Amino acid sequence: MGLHNAMETIVLEIYEEFEKQYKLACVCNQCKEDIWALVLNRIPPRYASTQKGELFVKGLYLNQQLRSDVMRELMRASLIVEHNQHH
Repeated sequence: MGLHNAMETIVLEIYEEFEKQYKLACVCNQCKEDIWALVLNRIPPRYASTQKGELFVKGLYLNQQLRSDVMRELMRASLIVEHNQHH
């Protein structure tokens, strides 16, 4: 499997919910990736080297505090990208 930041998967899953709830100025791939990068740089990584470890970290997805932290960072990052688009 190799080393993997399981927070990437969690952020992408929460982003799908976020995108449905909020009207974003642009939903092109570049803007999405910019948002994801900003969020992933602001939240602590959770690395796993085995599938069992990744499943444990993904269990954190159910933690309401983590979900609200990621949602807050998504809102912050979307505003930054909206005002500084790179496309």
